[in-house]
Amino acid sequence: MSLQICDLHARIVERAILRGISLEIRPGETHAIMGPNGSGKSTLSKVLAGHPDYEVTQGSVVLDGVSLLEREPDERARMGLFLAFQYPCEIPGVSIANFLRAATQARLPEGESLSVTDFYQKLYHEMDALGMQRTFSSRPLNSGFSGGEKKRAEILQMAMLQPRYAVLDETDSGLDIDALKVVAGGVNRLRGPEAGLLIITHYQRLLDYISPDFVHVMVAGRIVQSGGPELALELEKRGYGFLEERYGSSEVSPLAGAGTPG
Repeated sequence: MSLQICDLHARIVERAILRGISLEIRPGETHAIMGPNGSGKSTLSKVLAGHPDYEVTQGSVVLDGVSLLEREPDERARMGLFLAFQYPCEIPGVSIANFLRAATQARLPEGESLSVTDFYQKLYHEMDALGMQRTFSSRPLNSGFSGGEKKRAEILQMAMLQPRYAVLDETDSGLDIDALKVVAGGVNRLRGPEAGLLIITHYQRLLDYISPDFVHVMVAGRIVQSGGPELALELEKRGYGFLEERYGSSEVSPLAGAGTPG
């Protein structure tokens, strides 16, 4: 039982971004992927979630023995994969509570109904743990939210849905230190033997609060180095320059996409 990524290559339009990613995440493990802008980190998260703009040209992704790449994004979610977005989109007119009720109901076996009482009991419990006022549940999802509110809402969704594997794409982006501690605390509460986590980040500061079991460094669409938490500390001291010199620039090449995806 694991999330297995094997020799994954992906491109957008005709431009390659991922160039052979292999990684296995087992339940109970927390992995962190670090790397400079343009290395492909966020692209990996989008490919795993099934973003339609990206084409997988080689490799496989298997979730608990089932091929993931052949499934639609909603099927992947029901299989137990969760993505916390770097930039969560706004959904005016849909409250957080209604969104989460629909998502929770969709994960139940056919013919089984969600207990509204149990749902709200759990929702308020998780909101209290994240320091969110209960009136927050009636607000339109991410509409008019601050950066910190959006990230808390993402962790709230993760807490309610309890995925088997969660990918957190730069969850620390735009957070001040207080919000970072709250979000990290929410993630840590969800860690356990049944859940595998993949944390994507540029910086060590998030890993000060969420200690990973494994750290991987991505440069130019490839994982070029793996190790324990000490690897993140080394990167904090030395930067990514020495790895870019050794393995190639992280800047997107003519075959790797416009701008700096990931």
